[in-house]
Amino acid sequence: MVPVKKILLVDNDKKTRSLVSDFLRNEGYAVQETEDGKFALSCFHSQSFNLIILEVMIPEYDGWTLCKEIRKTSDIPIIVLTSRSEEADELFAFSLGVDEYITKPFSLPILAARIQALLRRAGNKPIMVRTYEKSGGLEINQTGHIVSVDGKRIDLSPKEYKLLLYFYENRGIALTREKILNSVWNYDYYGDIRTVDTHVKKLRLKLGTKGKYIQTVRGIGYRFDVES
Repeated sequence: MVPVKKILLVDNDKKTRSLVSDFLRNEGYAVQETEDGKFALSCFHSQSFNLIILEVMIPEYDGWTLCKEIRKTSDIPIIVLTSRSEEADELFAFSLGVDEYITKPFSLPILAARIQALLRRAGNKPIMVRTYEKSGGLEINQTGHIVSVDGKRIDLSPKEYKLLLYFYENRGIALTREKILNSVWNYDYYGDIRTVDTHVKKLRLKLGTKGKYIQTVRGIGYRFDVES
């Protein structure tokens, strides 16, 4: 039997919450509903979910705060479903690590399609996070999203942190730029593939002497190797 996917739905608008939860349950998902961010974070820490849907304008902890807290410990897929349609809000959401941004009014079938796509990319494995890694003078504390080089903390953007973590978890493996885009950016990227090179360049600079761990593999992409 295929395990039922569980979704955490956070929205203080009762009508929207009821509409979405009823639809998703009919689609075969298990749905946990809540109207405020503080209780949502409590649910996230105490239960296991496959995906989160949230509104930005919710009481207690707003959507931005909730995203930041979740991203400290997990890469679970997050969909923002909101009435805020400004481009600045959408860009800010993606900078926090949100996977999809859908504005209201919205299509329920489209929402379902986005959910299915994100769950496919996430795979069937449980979302697990190791809390601490240390190798070659590089330390990654996943609980606090803290990276240190030779004991000195460095400041990384959310995307740079995710890129470093992806490299570390796949150390010793030659990774193509396309694979890096699909894995780190969490969606099919239609822009310039050189965005990987740009982020790698910035990451190398911030890592200082440890930037050498990110090796260029000619004609392929990059390999992260601490032992070389």
